[in-house]
Amino acid sequence: MGVYNVHERLLAATRSEVGALIDTLAGDGDALWPHHSWPAMRLDGPLAVGAVGGHGPIRYTVTAYVPATWVRFTFNAPRGFDGFHEYTALAVDEHHTLLRHTLAMHARGPARLTWPLLWRPLHDACLEDSMDRAERTWTTPARPTRWSRYVSLLRSLVRTPTHGARP
Repeated sequence: MGVYNVHERLLAATRSEVGALIDTLAGDGDALWPHHSWPAMRLDGPLAVGAVGGHGPIRYTVTAYVPATWVRFTFNAPRGFDGFHEYTALAVDEHHTLLRHTLAMHARGPARLTWPLLWRPLHDACLEDSMDRAERTWTTPARPTRWSRYVSLLRSLVRTPTHGARP
């Protein structure tokens, strides 16, 4: 099963400002990943090609990185996640940038069932929280993300550690 999932937010900031958020991923001052309400993104070293890590049960390796522009993580787990996820900062004009997160993979084996029923709803909520976090760097989100009852139920069943309560 092919999966192509995109989350994006137009931000009132330059590409280098938005790219600077990408550069903080998995570091002590991570300003993009919503680690206060989701499992923190961790790597075995600084954000660089070859770094290995993940968030919660999702494992990956950094396979491409252009500072202040783009980072790609290729999945190692869970089983059946064959593909990648990435953040990109795309300049729209001199004062606006599109922050995009793309997940592209083939769901194989058990992931054909777990992706649509479990992982996709959690992924979508987490990524919208990440986009809200980015937007809060410059302004208040016009429509902050709210978790669905289904996402709240899944989170109560899965119980993954976070570094604090939902902001």
